[in-house]
Amino acid sequence: MTAIALACTSAALFGAMTVAIKLGLRAGGGAEAGTIVTLTLGLAVLAVNATVRGEWDLARAWPFLVAGLLAPGCSQLLFTVAIREAGPSRASVTIGSAPLFSVAIALLFLGEPVVAGVLGGAVLVVAGGALLLSERDRPDHFRLAGLGLALVATGLFATRDSLIRRLGTHAAHVPPGLAALATVLSGSVAVGSFLVVRGGRVPAGTVRAFAPAGLLYGTSYILLFEAFYRGRVSVVSPFVATETLWAVGLSALFLRHEVVGRRLGLGAVLVVAGGVLIGVFR
Repeated sequence: MTAIALACTSAALFGAMTVAIKLGLRAGGGAEAGTIVTLTLGLAVLAVNATVRGEWDLARAWPFLVAGLLAPGCSQLLFTVAIREAGPSRASVTIGSAPLFSVAIALLFLGEPVVAGVLGGAVLVVAGGALLLSERDRPDHFRLAGLGLALVATGLFATRDSLIRRLGTHAAHVPPGLAALATVLSGSVAVGSFLVVRGGRVPAGTVRAFAPAGLLYGTSYILLFEAFYRGRVSVVSPFVATETLWAVGLSALFLRHEVVGRRLGLGAVLVVAGGVLIGVFR
C-alpha cells in the first residue's frame, strides 16, 4: 500500500506541476528560463532529501547521470515548450503514451517478447491519440506543433528508461533518493548549458513564476523513485500513469481557456488505460 500511495501522490504532483508550468508561462516567463528554474528548484528539493538521508555517492549512480541528459535534460525543455504551444492537458495526454514508446524500444532493441495484453494496451494508446488529433474544439492558443514536441519528449523519456535497463542498473545498488538526484542534476546541467550558449538569462520574475512548478517537480520525483523502489513496476506504473488524468482534471478546474471537452477526456482515459495494460502485462 505504501508504494501505491507514493505513486498516486507523485502522479498528482506531476499533474499539478504541468498546470503550474502553464501558469508560469502565462505570467510572462520564457520556456528556456522557466525550464532551468523548474529543474534547479526541483534539484534543490532533491539535494535536501539526499542530505537528510546521507546519500551523496554520485559515482555509484553514474548510469542515472548519463540517462538524465536525455530526461529530464532535453525532454523537460521540449515538454515546457509543448505546454506553451498545445496546453498542459493535451501535452500531458501525449506524454501518457510513454509506455507505448518504451515497449517499442524494448521489442526492437532489448528482445522482449510480444504479449497480447501489451498489444491491447498499445491499441488503446493509439486510439486515445487519434481522439486527441480529431478534436474539433480547441483553445485559441493551441498549435499542433506542440503535440509533435510532446511526442519527441515522450520518446526521450522512454529512451531514458530503456537506457537505464540496458546499462544494467539495479535498484538495490543505488538508493532511490540518490538516483533521483543524479538524474535531475545532469538534466539541469544540460538545460543550463543550453541556456548559456544561447546567451539567455533568468529574470527574477521567472524564478517567482516557476517556483511552484519546481517545488512540485522535485517532490514528485522523490515520491516516484521511492514508489518504484518499494513496489513492483507492474503495480506502481498504472498509478503513476494517472498523472495524465490529474493534469486534464486540474486544467479543467484552473485553466478555463484549455477547453477540456469530451474527446480530450475520453482520449486521456484511453491513453491511461493503455498504459495500465502495458505496465501489467509487460
